[in-house]
Amino acid sequence: MKIKKILVSQPEPSSDKNPYFEVAEKNNVKIDFRPFIHVEPVPTKEFRKQRVALLDYTAVIFTSKTAIDHYFRIANDMRITVPDGMKYFCTSESIAHYLQKYIVYRKRKIFFGKGSFPELMELLEKHKDEKFLVPLSEQHKEEIPLLLNKHKLSYKIGILYQTVSSDLSDLSMINYDVLVFFSPSGIKSLLKNFPDFDQQNIIIASFGNSTAQAVKEAGLRLDLQAPMPNAPSMTMALDQFIQEYNSKVK
Repeated sequence: MKIKKILVSQPEPSSDKNPYFEVAEKNNVKIDFRPFIHVEPVPTKEFRKQRVALLDYTAVIFTSKTAIDHYFRIANDMRITVPDGMKYFCTSESIAHYLQKYIVYRKRKIFFGKGSFPELMELLEKHKDEKFLVPLSEQHKEEIPLLLNKHKLSYKIGILYQTVSSDLSDLSMINYDVLVFFSPSGIKSLLKNFPDFDQQNIIIASFGNSTAQAVKEAGLRLDLQAPMPNAPSMTMALDQFIQEYNSKVK
């Protein structure tokens, strides 16, 4: 059977010019979107139990826009005014610009990297005397504390939100030819919602090494992994895979 229906485990893009729609039109396939996971805030009462005092830190490291939202949520709930002299270190420029939602951007000390945490380390090393707070989800990348420890920086991780499995009980996996995943949490959600999931002919595509590893550890068959040298994005990888796969099927 040719690939006809694909389920992407992310929210539906808001723009009609999204490359997923181009892939769907080009290959005459239907692509549905459904988040397999969602973010829930750690209640302020629970956060207090971590004994993390926001004003004990002179700098904050942000790895996502979600982290920014929950940092300022906690500060507001605890009636804390973040000082103007606070330094902000962000893994990317887009995350840094998101700070404008909460602060006057041009008047603050804001630094940003090129997209990944390892690349941010060069900036952090230039500010070794700072005390860093790192707002994260309970399920965060292990490389973050590993790198901070390696470079002997003074830091504290604050768990401000958590990624949890969404309720997918209304979905039927049988109706899809391809399932697309972007995080280990997505795989965890699949197995939580469908403990008797039988892959059979369903194609599983994953983005990133950690997601690919999660697929294999779950005992599932990984059919498509991105990024690849000739397909740096999931949409490019899907486009190539669909064309090759469907050309072989009558």
